[in-house]
Amino acid sequence: MSIFENIKLYSVIFVMMCTNFQSQVHLKITSIPKGTPENTKIFMANSLNNWNPNDPNFELKKDSSGNYTLQIPEYEGTLEYKFTQGNWETAEGDVNGNKSENRKFHFNGNPQTIENQILSWEHVTVKQNTASNNVKILSENFSIPQLKTTRRIWIYFPPDYSTSNKKYPVIYMQDAQNLFNDASSFSGEWKVDETLNQLFAESKLDAIVVGIENGGAERLNEYSPWKNTKYGGGKGDSYTEFLAKTLKPYIDKTYRTLPQAKNTALIGSSMGGLISFYAGLKYPEKFGKLGIFSPSFWFDFKDLNFFINKNSKKLKHTKFYFLSGTKESEDMVSDIQKIIPILIKKGVPKENIKTKFDEEGTHSESYWSREFGAAYLWLFTK
Repeated sequence: MSIFENIKLYSVIFVMMCTNFQSQVHLKITSIPKGTPENTKIFMANSLNNWNPNDPNFELKKDSSGNYTLQIPEYEGTLEYKFTQGNWETAEGDVNGNKSENRKFHFNGNPQTIENQILSWEHVTVKQNTASNNVKILSENFSIPQLKTTRRIWIYFPPDYSTSNKKYPVIYMQDAQNLFNDASSFSGEWKVDETLNQLFAESKLDAIVVGIENGGAERLNEYSPWKNTKYGGGKGDSYTEFLAKTLKPYIDKTYRTLPQAKNTALIGSSMGGLISFYAGLKYPEKFGKLGIFSPSFWFDFKDLNFFINKNSKKLKHTKFYFLSGTKESEDMVSDIQKIIPILIKKGVPKENIKTKFDEEGTHSESYWSREFGAAYLWLFTK
């Protein structure tokens, strides 16, 4: 879901927003609810900034007509967004003050003016804790020495973990905030725990899931190995080294796992899909199953293409599950389709590659949640 980080990236964005780009999108709020305080600040939380409700780079300013306005540099695909007064307790609502659907518009490469009316400010509703009992917080501040930081790590245990002596396959997933618990998610959860609990009840299929929270403003930096001239990035090598050389050894040492690559998966979406794909290619001896949902290959497709072509690692045992909505962006499906022949040329058997392109697929947790079970089954069953 998001492509902005804090310091370096924000300075780039600021310059971009202050420059007269021919294809900028001009966002305008033409009316706000009665009773809104005169000095209210209004922000645009969106799928580009990790749904940050008070991002100063997406604060709308009043123009001479009294309308709140914001200019956004041209991007690609569909942008989902919602207006807030700086937090999710003061997000915009529908005509009755209830939660409203995300707004959307599509970047088309041409100047656009998008007019919006805010109907109400949402009545405060507290998100419920939806995590299952077999989901735990492994650590609030797990060390990432490669990035000189720490991160919260979640872990899901199969229902029979405490009553058996079995060893289990492991799935490592990005953006842990959105995997298990609606209360911690930005715009809904994947329901990974509910899905796996159901599959266990039906078929005794099981796996440990380790979720790594993203770094918020650092998400884009950590989820790309290469720098994008507009949006930053570049810490992906350090992040993937953490996955392969710090986190995985710790999990295998601490819990009853099946440590072989054939029993270990990486799954992520959007920028998380990009970094999961990269990590799988860089460390095929560690991660043999890759679930790549709505990947942001556009972010650095040239560098990614070069890396795959020059990569000398053997990939003949790696399994790839690619998922995308056909209307998520103009290039997402075609980028995936361009990658597949290169993988085959590098020795990946055709039967080890699965693609699913949905006309109704969206760049959202609800879509990825719906498809997670099918991806798991394809990756882990013969």
